[in-house]
Amino acid sequence: MARERRESPNAGLFFGATLLLWSVSVFFEISFIGRRELLYVVFGCCFYQTANSVIRSTLSRDPLFVNTCVSLLHSTVTSASVVFVLINQWMKKGLAPMFEHEELFGGTWFGAYAALCFSCGYFAYDQWDMLRFHLYSGWIPSILLHHLILLVCFTLALYRHVTINYLILTLICELHSIFLHMRKVRRMAGFRDSDSIYAKVEWTLNWIAFFFVRLSCHILITYKLIRDSPKFGKGVELPLALFGMAGMNFLNVFLGLDLYKAYKKERNQNKHKE
Repeated sequence: MARERRESPNAGLFFGATLLLWSVSVFFEISFIGRRELLYVVFGCCFYQTANSVIRSTLSRDPLFVNTCVSLLHSTVTSASVVFVLINQWMKKGLAPMFEHEELFGGTWFGAYAALCFSCGYFAYDQWDMLRFHLYSGWIPSILLHHLILLVCFTLALYRHVTINYLILTLICELHSIFLHMRKVRRMAGFRDSDSIYAKVEWTLNWIAFFFVRLSCHILITYKLIRDSPKFGKGVELPLALFGMAGMNFLNVFLGLDLYKAYKKERNQNKHKE
């Protein structure tokens, strides 16, 4: 997807300011409140920034290529973490108890808190990397808005120790992100033969993952929130969760449209070759 030149100068300032406020908040919680478990957020930031530096010094200095490679790494690490957390919990307690409201809202599966912190650290790193190299477009960049929504929802949940398991379920979509980033890396590396068997298999898995791992899962999570809404208290958790999922579903629609345009474009290119 080509980067557009049109962008609002205020967008970078706004999202940069929100990232700074987020950083100060996390630093305060760790340093003055003594929330040492939040150090996993810092570890996540450092891990992905280190990966960025390694890729930049060994493979390419193109900021977009480096950013996409790190995103692919994050999707792979997060997907493996989420699958491990879910399978481990399934083997310990069974499938049905995992999706009870009390378990999703107030419980914390083994490894879920650390995985969420680590992923939160990635989104902070990625927000900074995109702001630093202007890897966004539009007056209201959807990718920066996506990261801001996740940082707000994830961090508040980590502070309050609630809805941790709900948020782990939302990260199942990273399985689909693997195929998104793989396609982007492949094309930037010069492998653009969309008529190859590899490209066809990649597109098939991309669409399957989009509908069953991203779109369907987020819709089901939203349905679960609405269905269990009477069980939530009078706090901000339910409105914030519904707002976050509404944003995710909204962005998923646009992602689906972008995927369809890219797929249609590649098919048209194949027809012209023939």
